[in-house]
Amino acid sequence: MIRYILRTLLKMATTLFVIITLVFFATRLTGSPLETFLGEGLTKEDRELMIEYFGLNGSIWEQYLRYLRGVLEGNFGLSFLERRPVAEIVAERVWPSLQLLLASLALTLCVALPLGVLAAIYRASWIGSAIMAVSFVGYAVPNFVIAIFMVLLFAFSWNLLPVVGNGTWAHFIMPTIAMSGVLIAALTRFTRNAMLDVLGQDFMRTARAKGLPETVVIVKHGLRNAGVTVLSVLGLQIAGMAAAGNVVVEAIFSWPGIGELLVSAAITRDYPVLQFGVISVAMAVVVVNAVTDIAYAYADPRIRMAQV
Repeated sequence: MIRYILRTLLKMATTLFVIITLVFFATRLTGSPLETFLGEGLTKEDRELMIEYFGLNGSIWEQYLRYLRGVLEGNFGLSFLERRPVAEIVAERVWPSLQLLLASLALTLCVALPLGVLAAIYRASWIGSAIMAVSFVGYAVPNFVIAIFMVLLFAFSWNLLPVVGNGTWAHFIMPTIAMSGVLIAALTRFTRNAMLDVLGQDFMRTARAKGLPETVVIVKHGLRNAGVTVLSVLGLQIAGMAAAGNVVVEAIFSWPGIGELLVSAAITRDYPVLQFGVISVAMAVVVVNAVTDIAYAYADPRIRMAQV
C-alpha cells in the first residue's frame, strides 16, 4: 500500500510540474499585459521602472526560471492591477468557492444516490424509466444553460431569487443547482449501474434469506458494496466540478470565488493572478484525484495489488 501511495504522489507531483509549465507559457500567448495595467500617463523612465519591478524585462526563459524559483519559494508575485500579493488575493476567494462546492456536493449526494438506488430497484417499472429519462436530459444540458435558464426564469421573469453575490442563503440556490445538475444526472446513472451489478450477487440473496428487512439489505449490503464504484466516479465528479464548474457558474452569478477571479484576470491579462489561480484549481483537482485513487485502492485491495 505504501508503494502505491508513493507512486500516486509521484504522478501527482509530475502532473503539477507540467501544469505549472503549461500555465506559464499559455498566459504569455494572450499578448502583453503592459497596455492593460501601465496606462498611457507614465513617462518612459517610469514605464521601464515598472517593467523591471514586475520582472517583465527579461527573456521568456529568464521569466520562466524566475517564476519556477518563486513557486518553489512560495512567492507567486504581485498582481499587476491590485499591486497586492497574488496568494493574498486568491486566499480571499477560496472560502466562497469552497462554500459553493460543498453545497453542490451535498445536493448531488442527497439527490443522486437515492434516485440511482430507486432506478435500480424499479428498473422494470415506470419509476425507473422516468428517473433515467430525467437523468439523460440532465446529463445532456450543460451547467451554463441551466444557470442562464434559471436567471431568466427566477430572477428576471418572477423576481424570486437574487442573482449577484453570496450575501444570503437565497444566493446559493441557483448557483448550487446549476453546478450540481449535470453531476446529479451522471452520478444517478452510475449508481444505478453499480447497484444493478450488486443486486444479483449471492450475498444479497443470502441477506434476504436471513430475514433482514429489505431496506437493510439494500442500504447496508447493496449500496455499501456498490460504493466502491460510486466512490471513483464521485472523485472524478468533484474534480470536474472544481476545475470547470466553478469558473462558468461563478462568472454567470458574479460569485466572489476563484472562478470569477480567473475570468477577470484573463480579460485584464493579470498574469500572476491568472497563473496562481489556475495552479490552485489544478492542484485541487490533482489532490482530489490522488485521494480518490488511494481511497479506491484501500476499499478494493485488487487495485493496489494490480499495481505492484
